[in-house]
Amino acid sequence: QVQLVESGGGLVQPGGSLRLSCATSGFAFNTTYMRWFREPPGKGLEWVSSIDKAGIKTYATSVKGRFIISRDNAKNMLYLQMNDLKSDDTAVYYCAKGTSRGQGTQVTVSS
Repeated sequence: QVQLVESGGGLVQPGGSLRLSCATSGFAFNTTYMRWFREPPGKGLEWVSSIDKAGIKTYATSVKGRFIISRDNAKNMLYLQMNDLKSDDTAVYYCAKGTSRGQGTQVTVSS
């Protein structure tokens, strides 16, 4: 079955960086369109970024220029490098395959 396990979240100061990881199994990762979502406190789920099997990347306007999505098909891993973090980036972050997503990892940006 599809398994998605996010890690790498934590508490970081504004302007700092974090790298999120998503370990995947149970499906053909190298041919799968993958996405990152986030859920800020008290708000709904927001799309953050996507990467297709060819490595073409798209980003939400709010994170473009600061976040970088990547994948390692040999390791079945998805990543999200987050730079210049802002308080508005505080959220639970999820990786997703279709409608399946992991348990999420908390990112808190605060001084």
